[in-house]
Amino acid sequence: MDQYAVVGNPIQHSKSPQIHKAFAEQLKQDMEYLAIQSEEKNFEQDLKIFFSSGGKGLNITLPYKLKAFRFADEVSERARLAEAVNTLIKLDNGKIRGDNTDGYGLINDLVKNQQQVLKDKNILLIGAGGAVQGVLAPLLEQQPKKLLLSNRTLLKAQALAQKFKELGNNTKSISAISFDELNERVKNHQEHFDIIINGSSASITGEVPPLTPGIISKDIFCYDMMYQKGGTAFTLWAEQQGCKNHSDGLGMLVEQAAEAFFLWRRCRPETQSVIKQLRNAL
Repeated sequence: MDQYAVVGNPIQHSKSPQIHKAFAEQLKQDMEYLAIQSEEKNFEQDLKIFFSSGGKGLNITLPYKLKAFRFADEVSERARLAEAVNTLIKLDNGKIRGDNTDGYGLINDLVKNQQQVLKDKNILLIGAGGAVQGVLAPLLEQQPKKLLLSNRTLLKAQALAQKFKELGNNTKSISAISFDELNERVKNHQEHFDIIINGSSASITGEVPPLTPGIISKDIFCYDMMYQKGGTAFTLWAEQQGCKNHSDGLGMLVEQAAEAFFLWRRCRPETQSVIKQLRNAL
């Protein structure tokens, strides 16, 4: 039986074993999927043992996506741009290939599951960490009119905007702004958004990014890359400000897993039933 696993620390909360078990049953794949908690000092050794023992592929979760990027013998273009790897594949020649499926997961959830059109839209993306860097290229491929990055540390957002500017459909496609300037521009009716995506870690601690309530309009779509039973702090806040259309990132989690499953098994699972199953279990 082919062996796969997710590696992280902590790992007991991971939904990946449940997701991949559902995919395997759906597509009648003979495989086993485990969760492995790895200490930082043992991370590379744990991966070497897994693959040398016949393991076929790994998912990598926090806090090891950068370590996995460095571990891989070769990486995909999307992993190179993200500077992070969440999927490792053992190739026929024995080499380990790194990939990043997070951006694929986000776009598929937004476009397929949430029916959002991203082309020619004004998008605000909050955060400048690894989660945001992993989704910037796929978002820009959708050719939004404008992608504005805002982050508590403006320099981080500016560095990302500079790095990814050549991927936009024009020179103004991506830029960075401080929360203070952003809120001032919204109050003066100089900025409006069709979509706001929270890619910061604020929701983990129950916090909300420092946005003026006026940024929310009745037609806006708000999305949090985190997920939580009953909604995240950000989606609940957006709803309180009058946002009618919002979602957390549970669909993104399942969609990025489906892409990893395809990279390993060369068959693509149906995701809607698995998202529903996870939602009901929350």
